[in-house]
Amino acid sequence: MGARSRGKALLDGFLNSPNCAITHICDVDRRVLASTSEMLVGRGQVKPTLEEDVRKTLEDKDLDVLAIATPDHWHAPASIMAMQAGKHVYVEKPCGHNPAEGEMLVAAQKKYNKVVQMGNQQRSSNETAELINLIHQGGLGDIYKVYTWYANNRKSIGSGKVIAPQEWLNWDLWQGPAPRQDYHSNYVHYNWHWFWHWGTGETCNNAAHELDIARWALQADFPEKVAVDASRNFFKEDDWQMYDTMNAEFTFAGDKKVIWEGHSCNKVLKFGRGRGILIYGTKGYALLDRGGYEIYDLDNTLLKQSKVEQSNDSADLMGGGILTRQHVRNFMDTLRGDAVLQASPIDEGHKSTLMCHLANLSYRADETLICDPKTGRPTSKTAMQYWGREYAPGWEPKV
Repeated sequence: MGARSRGKALLDGFLNSPNCAITHICDVDRRVLASTSEMLVGRGQVKPTLEEDVRKTLEDKDLDVLAIATPDHWHAPASIMAMQAGKHVYVEKPCGHNPAEGEMLVAAQKKYNKVVQMGNQQRSSNETAELINLIHQGGLGDIYKVYTWYANNRKSIGSGKVIAPQEWLNWDLWQGPAPRQDYHSNYVHYNWHWFWHWGTGETCNNAAHELDIARWALQADFPEKVAVDASRNFFKEDDWQMYDTMNAEFTFAGDKKVIWEGHSCNKVLKFGRGRGILIYGTKGYALLDRGGYEIYDLDNTLLKQSKVEQSNDSADLMGGGILTRQHVRNFMDTLRGDAVLQASPIDEGHKSTLMCHLANLSYRADETLICDPKTGRPTSKTAMQYWGREYAPGWEPKV
């Protein structure tokens, strides 16, 4: 479901998974339906069933899995629909448009007992898993801080105009669960990311990966406090509704810190990298990205390093590569009972996604959040106004 951009990377992942047939393509862009069908036939697949409406797709009793690479506002509702129809789910990050949807997804997985994997593909990196295992064995001593970052040089999205949707786009189904709005010339296909009605900002869009690994390294669940300094510094006259620069600090039990520094429009490099993770321990530190890791002692002596041999998932819009293939393979092995361990079960995916949502809530409420460390829910009444959302009539997800 959703075969453009990131969807193409998932198609590659499933095509490279043994004994897997892609039987249905669901997309609201008729051009994408046609081109994807042609590509799959060219790759030796039987011509897939093409459909704009996922509800019709899910009626097929022979369908085993729904893979979701739509805009964010569709992720949780489509996942819940799929589980209710008896399907397993692979859903891209973020697993929900808001925190309430993450909670609903966790509840739905428990109720319907289906395999649900979130697309935080670095969880399936051999090098990352190796480093995390070393850290959990005490190789860096006590971990007390993890610094993460992401940088890009996104351009202005301009000021859109209300126009009729293009003839190839089913605008009603594109909106799906979201309350209806007029079509604007700068919404589709990517700029919806920067509108609260559909998108979730740069934290859910990209920090989700690094924050997930940071939380994994700390063996932490939910933060106790979230403080954010964020602003819009570039192209202030365009329609972009969110911050383009953010510093977010998450405090976990034991005063352990995770920091994310995000620059959407200033591609500043840290340690020569546009994105990455720096893990501080009492015996040394580790530098990690999708290309591998380096471990240093307290005197900055390189102790160990491991680099990937193959090209890895990049920071581009599609983000395809070996990590996606490995993550999809882990998902397929899990639902077949062949995996030793599922890389990203949805309860873990929800915890990492919630960090991103909490950063957004702190920004929107304009206050530091104090959170319940058992659930992640903030005590702030202002922040809790953004915990869920309203839905288009008849589209409300129900577990």
